Amino acid sequence: MAKWLDDAVFYEIYPQSFKDTNSDGIGDFGGIREKLDYIKELGCNAIWMNPCFESPFGDAGYDVSDYYQTAARYGTNDELKKLMDGVHDRGMHILLDLVPGHTSTAHKWFRESMKAEKNEYTDRYVWTDNIWEAPEGPGSLRGISDRDGSCLVSFFSHQPALNYGYYRPEKPWQQAMDAPGPRATMAELKNIMRFWLNAGCDGFRVDMAHSLVKGDEDGKGTIELWREIRAFLDKEFPEAAMVSEWGEPDKALAGGFHMDFLLHFGPSHYNDLFRCEEPYFSGWGKGDVSEFVRKYQENYEKTDGRGMICIPSGNHDMARLARTIHGNELKVAFAFLLSMPGAPFIYYGDEIGMRYVEGLTSVEGGYDRTGSRSPMQWDSSINAGFSLAGEETLYVPLDPDPGRPTVEGQMADPDSLYQEVKELIAFRQGHPALKNRGDIEFIYAEKNAYPFVYLRSAGDERVLVVLNPSGEPASFACEYLLSDKLRTFGGEATVKDGEATVPGGFYGFYRV
Repeated sequence: MAKWLDDAVFYEIYPQSFKDTNSDGIGDFGGIREKLDYIKELGCNAIWMNPCFESPFGDAGYDVSDYYQTAARYGTNDELKKLMDGVHDRGMHILLDLVPGHTSTAHKWFRESMKAEKNEYTDRYVWTDNIWEAPEGPGSLRGISDRDGSCLVSFFSHQPALNYGYYRPEKPWQQAMDAPGPRATMAELKNIMRFWLNAGCDGFRVDMAHSLVKGDEDGKGTIELWREIRAFLDKEFPEAAMVSEWGEPDKALAGGFHMDFLLHFGPSHYNDLFRCEEPYFSGWGKGDVSEFVRKYQENYEKTDGRGMICIPSGNHDMARLARTIHGNELKVAFAFLLSMPGAPFIYYGDEIGMRYVEGLTSVEGGYDRTGSRSPMQWDSSINAGFSLAGEETLYVPLDPDPGRPTVEGQMADPDSLYQEVKELIAFRQGHPALKNRGDIEFIYAEKNAYPFVYLRSAGDERVLVVLNPSGEPASFACEYLLSDKLRTFGGEATVKDGEATVPGGFYGFYRV
């Protein structure tokens, strides 16, 4: 078991946009290494880095063309090793982003699989046996080679799906999970993981972890697949952490993942909090947290303490937090994000309130996600301290607003979002009840109502968390005096005749 996950606070780095040290307009390993002390000082002790492997970058690196080689624009394998060493020297950990479900069409495996003559890669991907038959799924590639058949894709048309088999094969070309082709793919997946774990990474965040076995409506085959991976890791790399992009924690944890993300798609109601017409954490006070809590409780009970449900501030696939909530709303939102069970994940720049950049042309398959991938805003120097390259060569254009937030500016401001996030992380780490494996009980989470109240506990410590992002005072039935105040923001709570009232734009932590 990766015990280091018990108090992990993750920082997600999109390497293209974090820090450029060779003035080509694209971030690199050297830039990340340069900023490790910043990440540690913020309070994050773990990193999730988005894909850094060789790729034609039709999907920002999620279209891998060589799993064993880093992309030249970021640096060499040796430079990645130096970065990982730098992380470990600071007592931190790093997860690499693993994309096991598909490759780029530029991958040598796929080029070989297109050949009419049978070879060791013929069954590495999901192909039908007739050009006129398309596999069920998001799309297919056909008419691209002499091979008779159509190839399933995972999402974009340049991402052919790797073959892990079908849970219940129904057609001649659908191979069983234990067929030679799927078994060879599994063996190669283990080799890839073994290679990078030996190089120094501490585990993986796994892209589209739910999607590997086809025709697997209930996820049973995919769970079985990941259990095999878990057994392999337990034997060879017991401290390796596995985090899934699944969005159904009960299934991910059953498969042996340590934690699963709640996502902006799927059944979690995560969008109700931050990214909808009336976000719960908006000062308008018209949001609803009840459906989120109902689904969270359902998942929490299913996991039975076996793993962690993680709620990220955002990621490279979502609109930035600051697109829909602003100012003190962000501080109350982070009080929530940093007081829930599971490891927190902070997307680079969210700690300073970086904004979604509107109206950008798609970059590397980003489309409407491109506005969340703009360069990190370090200071007031050229290109906000991200790069010395010409503005026109930057990976994604900067936020053009001259008042854009910067690390430099917020570090100098004691009332900034950065300072609040930093203090909340330290506060979390100082209270076992608030850490990743502490229990949670929801006290008040009524439909279309404020505040939002829950109790965190671990051992003998119990901490009541009260959040009122709305702009108006709110009340709830309260059996506690709220006299042992640990930390508050936005005013003070009052308790009278068993009812607590808190101001608008408020959060409070109380030992009870």
